[in-house]
Amino acid sequence: MNQTKKDSDLPVLNEELLGRKKLALALYIHVPFCSTTCDFCAFYQEKPSKKRMDSYFLGLENEISRFPPDRQVSTLFIGGGTPGLLKPKELSRLTGLVSNLDLSANYEWSVELAPSEITPEKLKVLKDGGVNRISMGVQTFNPVHMEALGRKHSVTKTFEAYQAIRDAGFSSVNLDLLFGAPGQSLLDWEKDLDQAVALQPDHLSTYCLTFEEDTAMYLRLSKGQAKIDPEREATFYEFAWEYLPSHGYEQYEISNYARKGHACLHNLNTWAMNEWIGYGPSACSQIRGSRRKNLADVEQWSHWLINHAQPEYLEEETLTSQDFARDAVLFGLRMNGGIKLGDIANRFDLPTHCFSAISKFFHRLIKEGLAEESKKGFIHLLPSGRILADAIACEVPELDPH
Repeated sequence: MNQTKKDSDLPVLNEELLGRKKLALALYIHVPFCSTTCDFCAFYQEKPSKKRMDSYFLGLENEISRFPPDRQVSTLFIGGGTPGLLKPKELSRLTGLVSNLDLSANYEWSVELAPSEITPEKLKVLKDGGVNRISMGVQTFNPVHMEALGRKHSVTKTFEAYQAIRDAGFSSVNLDLLFGAPGQSLLDWEKDLDQAVALQPDHLSTYCLTFEEDTAMYLRLSKGQAKIDPEREATFYEFAWEYLPSHGYEQYEISNYARKGHACLHNLNTWAMNEWIGYGPSACSQIRGSRRKNLADVEQWSHWLINHAQPEYLEEETLTSQDFARDAVLFGLRMNGGIKLGDIANRFDLPTHCFSAISKFFHRLIKEGLAEESKKGFIHLLPSGRILADAIACEVPELDPH
């Protein structure tokens, strides 16, 4: 498997892409409503009702007003839940809260949609509101595996929804695919990739099924009705790594592939440990040296915002420059383009000697044939290391604070 590329061919977490020291700002808005729960989903969600919807929008309006962006916004992402569950008038209200903020001239604004909720009317509202990228959760084109995952839409509906997105004229479209479903064979996975490529999306995200606690899929695992098979999962990963680049989709991160110019900027911002503000119940923020997670209850979250109470968070922690830099290393290792420790040191105002232990660790990876260093000094994992990325991340040393 040969995926060697020039440094300039792949997005990397460096100063040219994301700016040095002056951190880019992203926004994330969580829409917590779902009509049904997929068997593999562990995200916070609520069944929609008029009361909950009213509380949600009142809370969201107050949160954006109380904690507005302090500078220009480069990327936005509306996820869920199922944002497409909102009616056209509600989607218009949602985009209206964002479109009057200070957005950069070349902003990327993504909205996550499920095939069953897509209509031409909703797409027009999103397009008119300023959205320019749609991410559709396909997961699989196989009706048997679709049922096993708890997906309620038909394969025909997936194709119809995709065509509606294209007809609406969005400049970038992503499809999410899931592999490792119970009973799924490598041939099944190849057929899913075949059908995805035939649609010619601009971006593809491929995720391995995980068994999260408190999900129907985890219950099946505990009963022996499903099993985790790391070797099988590795085969699925490696097949996609070879198949998708050969069909015009360059792999730029372990699970993400894009046509030229269509790498997800919102994800790149997150992986680089830049800053983002999360709005909505259970949304996470990374801003001004802290990470926090909102209350995962639409009524409680909305209550303190509407009543201007002291902010309450489900989780909150203060992080140092060393913490952010190490996380930038961990996520950067997932990138095919790799990372340069000097760039990360500059971005977080740290002396290079702080990275001495990490540098030695990288050279060990190179000696073991798991990574290599480019002529421009970028360290990136080879396919043999990429398949072990999670294990390698666990071994990355802490930064030396002295």
